[in-house]
Amino acid sequence: MFKLKSERCIKTLLLSICLLFIFSCATGVKNKDKRKQIEASKNLGEAYLAEGDYSLALKEFLKVEAMGGDDPFLHNDFGLAYMGKGKIDLAITHFKKAIKLNPEYAPALNNLGTAYLAKKEWDKAIEWFEVVTNDILYATPHFPLSNMGYAYYHKGDYELSLKYYKEALDIEPKFVNALYGLGKTCKALGKLDEAVKAFEKAVALAPQLSNLLYETGLAYKENGDHQKAIELFKRVMISSPDSAFAELAEKEILRLGGTP
Repeated sequence: MFKLKSERCIKTLLLSICLLFIFSCATGVKNKDKRKQIEASKNLGEAYLAEGDYSLALKEFLKVEAMGGDDPFLHNDFGLAYMGKGKIDLAITHFKKAIKLNPEYAPALNNLGTAYLAKKEWDKAIEWFEVVTNDILYATPHFPLSNMGYAYYHKGDYELSLKYYKEALDIEPKFVNALYGLGKTCKALGKLDEAVKAFEKAVALAPQLSNLLYETGLAYKENGDHQKAIELFKRVMISSPDSAFAELAEKEILRLGGTP
């Protein structure tokens, strides 16, 4: 009788172990499938983000969030997508969530500063860019340095703007944004020869940008080289014939006595 009872206990225990093993395997498979779904939606969202389709990107990121996704990279992606949609406050919320989850996540720190630039809150932007530039491990410090140049330019502190644009270009001499900003800052300081040189370097790297061509034309005009200015304004009209810059360029050509 005792032996039979013992055998029943052993069988019950073995059955329980088997059921637990089956349940654990099923849970493991389910979790693995969920991780795959999260990864697939996240990758697809980032692909849409790269293409500039912010609505579809958000749709995928929301799927990830609904499946329990919650990491700094996802919130940074959310922030970029909301920035693309012009929802700056929502972007700021997600960049801050990314930073809360990882205070050393430099791309989110830089992006948060960029969001404040979009709101024209220059001091807040500078505060976050300074955090990034102090991170010696950040691979692309020329981005926040150039952004600081942009912020100080709009604050009217042209000397500091000049300083940060030059620091950005010391790291990456072919960074068009910094060359463009340097040109505008030099022009604001009355350093027209330096402005023209900076703009020309930028034009050589990005000859298709109508705003850059137009600003270069203005620099030549202010520096007294009207023929070169007209040449640049004509290039604006050719590269972007239906743009607002083309209209402005045509007016400048006429003011200088040229023929569009």
